[in-house]
Amino acid sequence: MSYVDGYVLPLPKKNLKVYRNMARQAGKIWRQHGALDYKECIGDDLAIKGMMPFGRTVKAKKGETVVFAFVVFKSRSHRDKVNAKVMKDPRIQKMCEGMEMPFNPERMAYGGFKVMVDA
Repeated sequence: MSYVDGYVLPLPKKNLKVYRNMARQAGKIWRQHGALDYKECIGDDLAIKGMMPFGRTVKAKKGETVVFAFVVFKSRSHRDKVNAKVMKDPRIQKMCEGMEMPFNPERMAYGGFKVMVDA
């Protein structure tokens, strides 16, 4: 079974363009280093009655939306190898150098997941 890194984060709507550009670059880098898939999704239908909204989990404020993203790998060890290469990639380092992040990483929820069902 494959392995997934997933995260949810609040994003100020005014930073959507900057974040989208950053995510496109990051996605290319992860894929070049072996990730099987890379998706960044922007909130659209987040207020479902009777359910906890994603926005509450990341304490989204007025003027923010929610990003839900995931990266797919062959296995956890594959994930660890790919992520190590990505973190050493000078393009990632250059992307983050002197840049103010378009979101607050302290409010990001992140984790690695074993795939339980792949239908």
